[in-house]
Amino acid sequence: MSNVTPELLSRFDVAGPRYTSYPTANRFVEAFSESDYLLALAPRADRSANQPLSVYVHIPFCESLCYYCACNKIITKHPERGDEYIGYLAKELSLHTQRMGRQQSVSQVHLGGGSPTFLSDAGLTRLMDLLKSHFKWMPGGEYAIEVDPRTVSPERLRFLADLGFNRLSFGVQDFDTQVQKAVHRVQSKDQIFALMDSARSLGFESMNVDLIYGLPKQSPTSFAATLAQTVALRPDRVALYGYAHLPERFKPQRRILSADLPSPSDKLGMLAQALSAFQEAGYVYVGMDHFALPNDALAVAKRQGRLHRNFQGYSTQPDCDLIALGVSAIGRVGPTYSQNAKTLDEYYDHLNRGHLPVVRGLSLSRDDLMRRAVIMALMCQGVVQYEAFEQAWLVDFPSTFASELAALSSLAEQGLVRLGRSSIEVTDRGWYFVRAVAMVFDRYLQRDLHRNQFSRIV
Repeated sequence: MSNVTPELLSRFDVAGPRYTSYPTANRFVEAFSESDYLLALAPRADRSANQPLSVYVHIPFCESLCYYCACNKIITKHPERGDEYIGYLAKELSLHTQRMGRQQSVSQVHLGGGSPTFLSDAGLTRLMDLLKSHFKWMPGGEYAIEVDPRTVSPERLRFLADLGFNRLSFGVQDFDTQVQKAVHRVQSKDQIFALMDSARSLGFESMNVDLIYGLPKQSPTSFAATLAQTVALRPDRVALYGYAHLPERFKPQRRILSADLPSPSDKLGMLAQALSAFQEAGYVYVGMDHFALPNDALAVAKRQGRLHRNFQGYSTQPDCDLIALGVSAIGRVGPTYSQNAKTLDEYYDHLNRGHLPVVRGLSLSRDDLMRRAVIMALMCQGVVQYEAFEQAWLVDFPSTFASELAALSSLAEQGLVRLGRSSIEVTDRGWYFVRAVAMVFDRYLQRDLHRNQFSRIV
């Protein structure tokens, strides 16, 4: 952390994409429809040419509202709504397998939300049976579920393990009671520690904890205590997110008083605290907002140059097609991105009419694909080798990206990248600001005057 100064953090406290995709989702168009998606899906019927799939399932339901949340969610106390929703997921799965056949190999499954643990045990069993009947789950794959600690017990964690999940992500956000009350998400430290102990005893391969800095009522002092408790908890991975207060876009955030938010300097100070605390505790800084213990698969993948990025963030799985199921879910198949209907009524209506609920997306151009390759290489491996890129794309890298290389010179002067005659390399210091490096190659962003729709990059 000694090479990441407060001045640098302040300089790069700007808005920018997270690059879980390129182009980013705000570039999707409604002209992309179900027919475009089906066309992209068709080649998967030839299984001999296919890598294993990744599958994401969005469960939008939550029992209570967290005021900071910007996710697509539905607040309800009626568990039967989850049962109805699973029936529609079954229809969506059937429409997929009609086009590409059953038993496509899958090496990664992720249930997100909302809160997947809103579903009853019977509902989760039914959903997992559906996924296993439609896809062939590969041994050694990553099968993860996001867990609201308020909705599970040690006994329920055993149930999740028996269903086939081997990775858990706990939404903690902050251990401080006053902060929890301010965001309407109260959960005790003892409960979270007990769940982590149970998960370890049950043999889950990896446990992740989500934290957020910049929440109302947080201070550098209170957040230091949260960091100390997280280090004591010793999760395999930590995802650390900066809170983006956008009440004009996300209605729940209107319940948060701006006066309760930490100052910009305190927020940056909390980020600096976190970077130091996790590295001093032996965590590897994977990139952006991810930390992992040295023996965790994510840290190993970084050391071996095998990191990838998808809509769930950093991943150890190879670059592959992502089938996205459920309301608002975003998928990637071939050179396309697609997104499902964002409201439950519209999602149900498409499926009732026998159509996949794809309402927007994008077919990538050659320029999009080239720039995606550069951005993902920077974000995941931290290096772009010109020769390998030129062989893959049949272009001259320095001339094709002449303006971008010129723009990188200022970042090189600040010690964030090294510009060689045959490569671009992100420095150790640059890893903390890798989004700023990637932004240079974002053709859409460079001509966009409305960058504030993105979160801050630090």
